[in-house]
Amino acid sequence: MTTNHAALSGMKVIDCSQVMAGPFCTMLLGDLGADVIKIEPPSGDSTRQMAGASRGEGASYWAVNRNKRGMVVNLKRPAGLEIIHRLVLGADVFVENFRPGVMAELGLDYPSLAAHNRGLIYASISGFGQTGPYAARGGFDLVAQAMSGIMSVTGEAGLPPMKCGLPITDLGAGLFATYAILAAYAHRLRTGEGQHIDTSLLEAGVALSVWEASQYWSGGGIPQPAGSAHRMSAPYQAFQCADGYITVGAANQRTWERLCEVLGRPDLPARPEFATDAERAHHRRELAAIIEEIMRAKPRRAWLEALEKAGVPCGPILNYEQVFADPHVRHRGMVQQLDHPVGGRINQLGPAVKLSATPASLRRPAPTFGQHTAEVLGELGYDQATIKQLAAVGAVVLS
Repeated sequence: MTTNHAALSGMKVIDCSQVMAGPFCTMLLGDLGADVIKIEPPSGDSTRQMAGASRGEGASYWAVNRNKRGMVVNLKRPAGLEIIHRLVLGADVFVENFRPGVMAELGLDYPSLAAHNRGLIYASISGFGQTGPYAARGGFDLVAQAMSGIMSVTGEAGLPPMKCGLPITDLGAGLFATYAILAAYAHRLRTGEGQHIDTSLLEAGVALSVWEASQYWSGGGIPQPAGSAHRMSAPYQAFQCADGYITVGAANQRTWERLCEVLGRPDLPARPEFATDAERAHHRRELAAIIEEIMRAKPRRAWLEALEKAGVPCGPILNYEQVFADPHVRHRGMVQQLDHPVGGRINQLGPAVKLSATPASLRRPAPTFGQHTAEVLGELGYDQATIKQLAAVGAVVLS
């Protein structure tokens, strides 16, 4: 489990977050070698109780809490707060996703902790941010997807609102927080100064709306659902073949012309409504109908082979059973395994980035409830008698 050669070896992270956005952020830091100490309340991270969990252990919790050590600390007890203060003295990063104001009430807000650790990087992830008219509201991915505009452009036109299949604002907020932490860490290496990072699920959703903002601000009207199609380029979507769907991306003129050759319609590029990418996007429904009528005559495999041979980007639509069995996905290390003391040999998603000198790695599974409480307390200088007393008064939970 050594992290001596990891990119973030030596970084200590205190993770006071739960569910997804915060834990995903700190897991990424842990994958890169940071020593992440996850603080859970006596009731546990709520993902321990999600569908499929047993005895407080399950895939939902394991998915975003690997490469962490776990403690259970009661922040409502003075002795519990003292433990957090001791941890922060030696920490580089502190991550929390409580509703704004909660940490200030506990005396664990950025000004309070930075007064004792000038170099602390403190990241707050919330539904709507620490300021503004909606700051006090609780936030969930579903709500953020709705209020950021994502649900207004997801699905097919004329159907009820639909969210993105992935918790995109949760994961997006975690990713944005991660890059901000790394930027703040670089700043601290130069100056010795920490800082407060404030991001939210709503801002993640808005910030990811790149094409939609471009369309609206360029006078293209309010973006509407486009199904699998690209709103600013065509043909770039899923098409039905004789035995199912494939995706085709002809996002530039040369690729479009190659696609027409494969379809047996070399005349299409000469038509004014299909001559340029902008025109094709404007007439994408008419174009899609023409392409799909042709593709329905042959099975997917035939089209994929012909398109790949012609250099037209394409691919099958896979379910997750097929994804995790795909030879390229497995070659790239996106399916890995860890030994868990309760779950046995469990599957985990691999790191999505490959660093040549300091690769990310899976070193330890998600901690069981309170697994490292005594270990970390010992590192803070608490003797065994005191640790037992802390547990007896409900300040901590031991494994």
